[in-house]
Amino acid sequence: MEHFEDQPSLDSLAERVSLSPFHFQKVFRTWAGVSPKEFLQFVTVTHAKRLLKESSVLDTTYSLGLSGTGRLHDLFVKLEAMTPGEYKRGGEGLVLQYEVFPSLFGDILLVSSERGIQSLQFLDSGEKGILETKAEFPFAVWKEGESAYHQKLKDYFQRLVIPESPIPLYVYGTEFQLKVWRSLLKIPLGTLCTYGDIATSIGQTSAGRAVGTAIGKNPIAYLIPCHRVIQTSGLFGGYRWDPHRKRMIIAWEQAKVFAPNNDLPNVSK
Repeated sequence: MEHFEDQPSLDSLAERVSLSPFHFQKVFRTWAGVSPKEFLQFVTVTHAKRLLKESSVLDTTYSLGLSGTGRLHDLFVKLEAMTPGEYKRGGEGLVLQYEVFPSLFGDILLVSSERGIQSLQFLDSGEKGILETKAEFPFAVWKEGESAYHQKLKDYFQRLVIPESPIPLYVYGTEFQLKVWRSLLKIPLGTLCTYGDIATSIGQTSAGRAVGTAIGKNPIAYLIPCHRVIQTSGLFGGYRWDPHRKRMIIAWEQAKVFAPNNDLPNVSK
C-alpha cells in the first residue's frame, strides 16, 4: 500500500508475495471483491482528489448513500458520552468485557460495558495493545469474553450484517471532540471529506487543526469513520491505526460502492 503512487503491475505485486499472477489475482479478488488493478485505481491520490471536487462539503456528502450500507452509521450507531467524573474515577464500578476477533482489516480489540461499546481498536501490538487499553480504566473489573453487543459487531465486521437496533458507543470526550465524532458519523460509505469540511459542519470554520487533533483521539475505529477524512490536497494523511490501513479501508469501501455486487468474504474463521 505504501507504494501505490508507483502503480505497480500485477506481475510485480504477485512476485512480492511469492504467488503466480493468476493465483494472486484470484486471492485478491476473493478478499476485495475487485481486481488488484481496480483496487489500485480506487486508492490513488488522483481518485481522492476527484471525490473531493465532487463532494467538498458535508452538506453534499450527506445527500449520498441514503439507502443500504451508505447510511450504516446513523442507522445503528448511537454515541453517548461518559461524564468527566466517571472517566476520572478510572472506570471504578464498571465491569468491562473485552475480546479480540479478526476482520478484513486486521485483528480488532472490542471493549464494552453494560452501557455500550467503550473502545474499538485495530490491534497490531498483541498483548501490549490490550494492556495499554486496560491502563485507561485501571479501576474497572476486566473480564475476557463476549457481551451482548459483541456478536452484532462481529457479524457486521465479518459478514456486513447490519444490526437491527442501534448499538450505543459509551465514550469519554470533551464537548468539542464529541461534536467532531458525531459529524464523522454522517459521512457515507465510500465518501471522503476534508478536515475543513468537518470544521465547517460543526460551525467552527477556523478550527481545522483542532478538528485534526480530535479525530486523532477517536476511540472507536471504523464505526466512527475518521478514516474518511483526508487532507485538502488529496493526500490521505495520518491515521492512529496505521496510515497504510487507512488507504486500504478507503479503497475497499469505494470498491464496494462502485462495484456493489461483489460478495464480502467471511473472515470469522
